[in-house]
Amino acid sequence: MDVRMNKEGAKLTVEVVGRLDTMTSPQLEKSLSSSLDGIKELIIDLKELEYISSAGLRVLIGAARAMAPVGEMKVANPNESIMDVFSLTGFDSALTIIRDPEE
Repeated sequence: MDVRMNKEGAKLTVEVVGRLDTMTSPQLEKSLSSSLDGIKELIIDLKELEYISSAGLRVLIGAARAMAPVGEMKVANPNESIMDVFSLTGFDSALTIIRDPEE
């Protein structure tokens, strides 16, 4: 997995590339926890994410909870297989999911 971050003022866009699973989710969790100070808008861009496990879902929910008191988190550009996982687990209603991060 590769994590690319782009900060513009109080907005942080995080692109997650590859697989987000038990082995890689701690890397994303650590990257997010050390980068959220002063952030009001967090965009997690999944356009290049191939797979997500329950460990990856836990990281997304944790980030959403961390952002709730100070701003918002959006999940952008999930592919159909990732959307299927979100739908099956109820994450499609727990997360703000957008197709275009500028929405």
